[in-house]
Parts: sequence; structure tokens; C-alpha cells
Amino acid sequence: MRPPTPNAPDAVDQALEAASVAFRMGRPDEAERLAARVLKADPGNLTAGRLLGSALLMQGRADEALTVLRPAARRSGDPIVETLLAKALSVLGRAEEALAELHRATGRRPAYPHAFVELGDQLGGAGRFEEAIAAFEAGLALAPDAMVLRVGLGYLHLQRDDHARARAVFQQVLAAAPERHDAKVGLARAMVRQGDYAEAADLFESALRARPNDAATRLELGKCLLELGQRQAGEAALRGAQAPGPAILALTGSPHGRLFLRPSVAAKFLREPAG
Repeated sequence: MRPPTPNAPDAVDQALEAASVAFRMGRPDEAERLAARVLKADPGNLTAGRLLGSALLMQGRADEALTVLRPAARRSGDPIVETLLAKALSVLGRAEEALAELHRATGRRPAYPHAFVELGDQLGGAGRFEEAIAAFEAGLALAPDAMVLRVGLGYLHLQRDDHARARAVFQQVLAAAPERHDAKVGLARAMVRQGDYAEAADLFESALRARPNDAATRLELGKCLLELGQRQAGEAALRGAQAPGPAILALTGSPHGRLFLRPSVAAKFLREPAG
């Protein structure tokens, strides 16, 4: 079916909805085409600018995203567009410009929580941890129910190796939102770093029930099970992750793992069915 032609209000809405669905379903090329058609007919359409910039970023085309997002940000003063623009600038290595955009975005009201998350993440990535914590806390002061901010703060504490504070933050999130996948994984990682492998394994297994194709979590479960001395279950989890390189490292790095003289032998072992 041909996409709607964006030449009337209903057609514009349909095209933007189709672009949004395509983006959420992991089809950024389709989202790009649809959003670009809307922008060609209506260059000031803010939603189309957001979608086109997001689709270009998802495809690793930050330089092209920049040409779309910068004028949209200047026209609109929209914190979502400013946050996307900051992501593009960061990818292009223009860190200080990115931070300037994020400070602008976090100054908008009502507060846009994801702007504070991006600011905290970028500051944390630069090793500016105290500023990063301040960014998350400023966001929480304005939007205390924004779980994405609490999760981001928890991962920042993990990055700083403050496992106790990370654990406390993730527990707060899960008390309010028990099924939140990122908080389960974060709490499990904090537990691993504190040596609580059994509790961590339970959380990784719970997270995998919701997202069975999450290879990274399956690898972490496998490592936990190996640490617990559950070699057969751990090896099965590592096989299921279908990530030979990290799985080999997990097998050889665990005190309850295996030693292989050649990587090819380890890869063959991981391809074999459990038994």
C-alpha cells in the first residue's frame, strides 16, 4: 500500500503516524522517507522534524540529522528537538556544543525528563560525575515521578562503582514499577558487583522472561550461574546468547568455567548442544 500523500491535514497526520510506527518498529529508513515527505510539503512541521532527525540518528547519520535538527531547534525552542540535536552533536564529537544544547533544553518548562537524562549521561561519559548527579537530581526535583531519571541515576552510580547507592536507587524504582526491565538488569548488575550472585541470577532470569532475545542479559545470567558453580546451566545460558566472543571470555574468566587452548575449540564447544 502506498504511503499517504502529505498534502492535506488528514494525510499529514496519517503520514506522521505511519512514520512514528515505522520508527518504533525499527524501520528508520521508512520513517525517514515518510517524515521527509511531510517536511518537504511543510518545512516547519515540528513532529516531522523530530521524526526525521530521530530516524537519521538511528541510522548513524548524525551529520545529516544535524542539518534537520538545528534549524528546527532554533525555530521552535522545543526541548525534544534540542535533546536530539545534542545527541547528534555528541556523536560528531562536538561535546561542548552538545552540553550547551542540553542546558538550554533542561531550562525549558514544563520539564522534559529525557533532556536531564541525556545531560547526565553525557556528563557521566566525560567523567564529570558530580555534575551528572546534579543533573539527574535537578530533573527529579522537577519531575519526581519520572522513573527514567531514577534509572539513569542508578546506572550513573554503577558507572562510578558506587554499588550500594545504585542498588538502593534500582530498588526504589522496582518498588514503584516492578516490571521495569532496565531497573531489574541494573539491580542485578549491582548485586553481581557485591557478590550476590544468586539474587542477581533470579533477577536476570526474570528480565529474560520478558525479553528472551536480550543477548547481553543472557550472557550476564550465564556468568552468574558459573560463579555459583552451576556449570551446566551457565554454559547453556552462554550458548543461548549466541555471542561467541563474549561467551568465550565468560567461560575462560570464571573460576568455574573452562580453559580452552584455542579459540576455535571454544567456539566449537559453544555451538554444540548442551548435554
